[in-house]
Amino acid sequence: MTDVTDKIALVTGAGQGVGRGIALALAAGGARVILAGRTETKLEAVHAEIVAAGGQADVVSADVRKAPDIDALVASVADRHGGIDILVNNAQQAVLAPLLGIDDEELLLTFESGPFATFRMMKAVHPHMKRRGGGAIINLVSSTAINWDSSGTAAYSAAKQAIGAMTRVAASEWGPDGIRVNNIAPLAGSPAMLAWLDAKPEGPDAYLSTIPMRRIGDPQRDIGRVVLFLASDDAAYITGATIPVDGGQANWN
Repeated sequence: MTDVTDKIALVTGAGQGVGRGIALALAAGGARVILAGRTETKLEAVHAEIVAAGGQADVVSADVRKAPDIDALVASVADRHGGIDILVNNAQQAVLAPLLGIDDEELLLTFESGPFATFRMMKAVHPHMKRRGGGAIINLVSSTAINWDSSGTAAYSAAKQAIGAMTRVAASEWGPDGIRVNNIAPLAGSPAMLAWLDAKPEGPDAYLSTIPMRRIGDPQRDIGRVVLFLASDDAAYITGATIPVDGGQANWN
């Protein structure tokens, strides 16, 4: 397996779904994973899974919508472990509704938990990664904005497009510091995704038919292992890229 032994990996939104899968994969690859999120009980459950499998993890409660929480989170991790090697910006709250059904507060919620949090987290970890000679940042984007029908995703699509643009800029500016910054665009069985799928009037089969591989990705096996690869030295010459991990559903060409 791709190796990130002894690396310090900070994963936001690590208590469930894709964040949990990424955390489990990084821990299996040898990293000490810092599980960050708002719900400590969920984080503790993931922590127990990692420890039971022989991995290493710590739990830190934080709300990425709050700048002081981000500053305190990054400072505490860097102080305790001497730095940060891997950052995964997974946390995201989103309002999925038609454009005319979204108000300013809902748009702000989506952007504060998405691009604003990603922006602040990247800036906060930069000096710690630079001091260690480099690091890897993996941000989560989405194919919703490039799908043939993006209806009902105005806030979410805009937020994810903003994250994608910042990733490319950070990759360009921070390459000389040894910091690689990439995106993944996952399609995986998070609680929100599965609830949305179950609520579709036509049922899940119609949606699954749009995926060439005819299944929803597994958060650990399918998504987490790609993040593990991008975080490792095996991806040492990859930066500024967006990698779809969606069973071939979206056409990114």
